[in-house]
Amino acid sequence: MCLEWLQENRHLKINAHRKLSRKIMTQPAISTANLRKEYGQTVAVQDLTLTVPAGEVFGFLGPNGAGKSTTIKMLMGLVTPTAGQVSVLGQSPGRPAARAKTGFLPEHFRFHEWLKAKEFLTVHGKLYGLAAETLKTQVPRLLEMVSLQDSADTRLSNFSKGMLQRIGLAQAMLNNPALVFLDEPTSGLDPLGRRLVRDVIHRLKEEGTTIFLNSHLLSEVEKTCDRVAFIKKGRVIRTDRMSDLLNRATEVHLRVDAAPPALAEGLQKLGRQVQVNGNRVSLLVDSPEIVPEIARLTMQLGLKLYELQPGQTSLEEIFVRIIETEAEGDLV
Repeated sequence: MCLEWLQENRHLKINAHRKLSRKIMTQPAISTANLRKEYGQTVAVQDLTLTVPAGEVFGFLGPNGAGKSTTIKMLMGLVTPTAGQVSVLGQSPGRPAARAKTGFLPEHFRFHEWLKAKEFLTVHGKLYGLAAETLKTQVPRLLEMVSLQDSADTRLSNFSKGMLQRIGLAQAMLNNPALVFLDEPTSGLDPLGRRLVRDVIHRLKEEGTTIFLNSHLLSEVEKTCDRVAFIKKGRVIRTDRMSDLLNRATEVHLRVDAAPPALAEGLQKLGRQVQVNGNRVSLLVDSPEIVPEIARLTMQLGLKLYELQPGQTSLEEIFVRIIETEAEGDLV
């Protein structure tokens, strides 16, 4: 019992030291400048400049083919950049010191199906160089964290897609990483599974871990991320805090008897991204207080106002507007 207490006390001290070290770390977890990757004549990433603050959940968003996967591979040290600067945890991505503090759950994974869940985590733990005594406590703890404690002796070949996703998340946390890359971590998960992943992400953040999240499920990104970057054609076109992004953009929909050019011109002075579709008009405004001004404008123009509906814009709507807008100055 004394030995168990000493081991547990040592584990708590190590975690406390790790949390303190991460809290006082002032340098960004990830920093890139003019990063570029070419595959022959194809430019996958053309000019990517990015800063990821330590201790945040950072969303990396963009359409298919924007260069997200190639960027993650360069940040992981799996692909060498053609040009540009990149730093991960203050190190070059390929250096062992950086990799030892990094966890990774890829989008497309092929695990050892003949291994049992606890065997799988033990093997990966040994690859990280973790001691056998550490793994005795770490493996059960992680299995419980991803709700797979009852499947510890089940072979991965009998796991569902969602269970494989969760065991993959557990292996990404084996080495108590300072930085975790999660590439589509909620793919194939039901609502309960997605909530579990959110809880794990929040727990990692509380421990001071930086999470770099790539996901097409924007509703999940909206609930978990502190900051997001939008990538298009191999470069970051916008980075913003999630709270600022959502609070800044209020979408207003109105329905009138007619939408003459004078209405669109007047609305451009009150907001931006004015879109006219027949007798329906939508625009973005910086504050709900502008809504009465919109009503006043329609009456001044002698129009009949049948509907005026303000509402907070979702991240999905913001994403579509940003990606579809070519000129950076016209962004939300």
